[in-house]
Amino acid sequence: MSGILQTVDPSTGEPIATYEGWDADRVETAVARAHAASRAWALVPVTERAARADRLAQTLREHKDHLASLVVAEMGKPVGEAEGEVEKSAVTAEYYARQGPGILADERVEIDGAQAWVAYEPAGLVLAVMPWNFPVWQVMRFAVPSLVAGNGVLLKHASNVTGSALALQDLFVAAGFPEHLVTTLVIADTDVPDVTTRLIEDDRVAAVTLTGSNRAGSAVGSAAGRAAKKSVLELGGSDAFVVLDDADVEAAAAAAVKARFTNSGQSCVCAKRFIVDASVADAFTAAFVAGAEALRVGDPRERQTQIGPLARDDLRSAIHRQVEESVAAGARLLTGGTPLPGGTPLPGDGYFYRPTVLGDTGPGMAAFDEETFGPLAALAVARDDEDAVRLANATPYGLGLSIWTADPSRGVALARRITSGAAFINAIVASDPRLPFGGTKRSGHGRELAAAGIREFTNTRTYWVTA
Repeated sequence: MSGILQTVDPSTGEPIATYEGWDADRVETAVARAHAASRAWALVPVTERAARADRLAQTLREHKDHLASLVVAEMGKPVGEAEGEVEKSAVTAEYYARQGPGILADERVEIDGAQAWVAYEPAGLVLAVMPWNFPVWQVMRFAVPSLVAGNGVLLKHASNVTGSALALQDLFVAAGFPEHLVTTLVIADTDVPDVTTRLIEDDRVAAVTLTGSNRAGSAVGSAAGRAAKKSVLELGGSDAFVVLDDADVEAAAAAAVKARFTNSGQSCVCAKRFIVDASVADAFTAAFVAGAEALRVGDPRERQTQIGPLARDDLRSAIHRQVEESVAAGARLLTGGTPLPGGTPLPGDGYFYRPTVLGDTGPGMAAFDEETFGPLAALAVARDDEDAVRLANATPYGLGLSIWTADPSRGVALARRITSGAAFINAIVASDPRLPFGGTKRSGHGRELAAAGIREFTNTRTYWVTA
C-alpha cells in the first residue's frame, strides 16, 4: 500500500502538487491517535465542544481567502462560489454552536415509579468518505455536528482535493480542537477500496458516512452492513424542476439557470430534469436557453466567471457521451453540446464544456435517466399535472424537487405525489443547517444537518432509574 496522489488545475490541466500516499503503518498510527483523541473528546462537556464550533466559524472566515483559492485551484469552482462555500460552512458552525447543546440535551420521559430519560451520547470515531465538488462544505456539514456531538473524524477526501483536505485538518487545530481529533488520511486511489473496507471493519471505527457515487455508496454500505455499523449515504440525484401552467415563466426560467448551472452543474442538488407544462413550454424554453447562453465561461479566478471547468477530464467526457447518446435517441440540441477547445477560454488544456440544453428529452435517454454532473440540462414537456408527476417520478433517484406555480398549495399537493428527500415550492433546492438534508431511493439514506444530522452519529440511549 502507498502510491502517489497528484492534484491538477482543471482550468489548465497543469499539475499543482504531488503527495505520497500513506502505507499501512502510517494509517494504523493515524487511526490509533484519532481513536484516543475521540475517546478523550467524548468526555468534554457539550457546552465546551459547542464553544469550539463557534471559534471554528471565526477561523473559517479568517482563512476564507486561502481556502477559496485552494478550492478554485484544485476543482475549478468560480471564486465567488468558493468564498460562498466557506461562508456557508461558518454559518453552519455557528448554528451548531448555539443549537447543539439543546438538541443533545437529555429528554425526560414521564413514567410512574421511575425516573427515565433519553440521552444522546457520542458514537465514537466516524469515517467520512467525501467528494471533491464542495471540498470545504461537504466536510463541514458532516464534521461540525459530529464534533459537537462528541465524536472524532477520520477524513478520506477525494484525491484531487488533497490540498484542501490537509488545510481543513489544520483549520480544526487552529480553531482549538485537539490534534488528531480530525485526521485527513492520504490514500492513493488504487488503495482506497481496500483501506476503506478495513477501516469500516476496525473496532475503533464506530460508523461511516459517504457522499459520492452509487458504486462507492454500495461498497461502503455493504461493508458497513457486514460490520453491523451505522452508515449515512448521500449518493447524488437527478432532481426534477417542475414548471406548472400557472407559473411565472420568466422567474422560473431565471431560477432554473441558477439551479442547473451552479458549481458548473457539479452538484447533487442541481436541478437536472426540467419538466414543463406544454402550455408554457415554448416560453420557458426560450428564456432558459437565452439564460444558459448568457453565462460567462472562463477563468474561475475571475469574479465575472459563472462557469468554470469541470473538475476532471473524464467528467467532461461523461457529459459529452450523455449529450451524444441523448441526441441519437431523439433529443434536440438547443445550445452548447461541445467541449471548449484547448486554449479556450484559457491557455493550456483545461476541462471546459459549453453550457448545454437538450429539448424533447424523456425516459430512455441518457440525459434524463442518468445523473448528469456538469453543465447539461434536459427539458421534457408534460401534458398536464398527472404527466408531470409521472415524469418527475421516472428516476431511480430521490434527492430534491422544485415546483413552480402561482398556487403554493397546488405545488405542495403535487409534491406529495413525487418521491424525494426535500420539496421546494417556488424556490431552488438547497441545503440549510436548520433543515435535514438527504435522499430516498438511489439517492441514499440517513440525514445530515439540523437536529437529525447531529443525532445520526450518537447513541440514542435509554435510562431508567428506580429508587
